[in-house]
Parts: sequence; structure tokens; C-alpha cells
Amino acid sequence: MAAAKVKTNPTTIYRPRLQSLYMEQIRHDLMSQLKLDNINQVPRLEKVVINAGLGKAKDDNKLMETATNTLRKVTGQQPVSTTAKKSIATFKLREGNKIGLKVTLRGAKMYEFIDRLISIVLPRLRDFHGVKTISFDKQGNYALGLTDQSVFPELSFEETNPAHGMQIIFVIKAETIEHARALLTQLGMPFEKEKKA
Repeated sequence: MAAAKVKTNPTTIYRPRLQSLYMEQIRHDLMSQLKLDNINQVPRLEKVVINAGLGKAKDDNKLMETATNTLRKVTGQQPVSTTAKKSIATFKLREGNKIGLKVTLRGAKMYEFIDRLISIVLPRLRDFHGVKTISFDKQGNYALGLTDQSVFPELSFEETNPAHGMQIIFVIKAETIEHARALLTQLGMPFEKEKKA
């Protein structure tokens, strides 16, 4: 007897857990919480940019290799090198020198990364009491810095040596900083509890 053929739908699009949660619940919650009239006014994530500034790397190839491997494993994308735009003699820097790496995440990869960052990475930080609430810029974008990459479970001990920091920037389309913060709070970002006077 022939096995029954299972029909698969090739147009089914994979959507990460956090993205589904945003589309189905968080958007509507924010709309009522922020008293917005239109669903298009609801704050949303546009992209996440991960930077590793490696000032010492122009003389140290091992640090550049480690940082490239770190960003590739953590984000699932090949990082792009950033170069100095002008020469600065005091830093022994010439125009065109490689000074860092960056990765820009959008769509499903962005939501996957944020989910792992909030659920797994931040709780692994030593003496963690929440992320700072003052790291928003005027446009509502949020910046978060990590001092070393060993908190990511994707990396083995050998891959975290030498240690380097990274900066994670959440580019948010929002009308105000309060709206941007409300979005990150709904996504699960553990902000520091404000101390009562």
C-alpha cells in the first residue's frame, strides 16, 4: 500500500515567536495603552545594528578574527568591516584603516536575535539589575552595550578570547521616547527599576 502524500504549502512563511507576539498582541495593547487612533502610529522596530569597535584591531589580526566569528555566530550574518573616515595622528589612525565590524538585522533574524538577547543573554550577565532607561536618543532609538561576548551561549570559551565588547542599537520608529520605551517594555526588555526618593 502506497504511503499517503502529505501536501506542504511552500508559501508558508516562518515567523519568530516574538514577531508573532508583536503582530497579534503587542501592537493592539500598545495602541490602547498609548491611546493611538491608527495602527500605523504604533511604535515598531525597524532594525537592530550590532557594532564591535576594535580600535586595537588594526595591529591585531586575532582580535579581528575573533570579533568576526563572534558576530557571525551570534547574528547568523556575515559582518561588514567599518573603516576610519579620516586620519587622526594622536590615535595612530589613517583614513581607510579597519576599526570595527557591524551587522544590521531586519525582519525574522532581528526578532530571533532580540528574543535570545532578552530571554537568555541579559539574565546571564553578572550582577544584572536591568538595563539603563537613559540610553534613548532624541529619535527614540535605544543603545545597549555589552563589555564582553562570553554571555552568548552560541560561543565556546576558546571563541571568547580575546574578549571584546559590542554595542546593540535598536532603531525604533516611534513618535516619542516614551512610546519607544513602551514598545521595548512590551517586548520584555528588563529595564532598571527606578529608585524611589
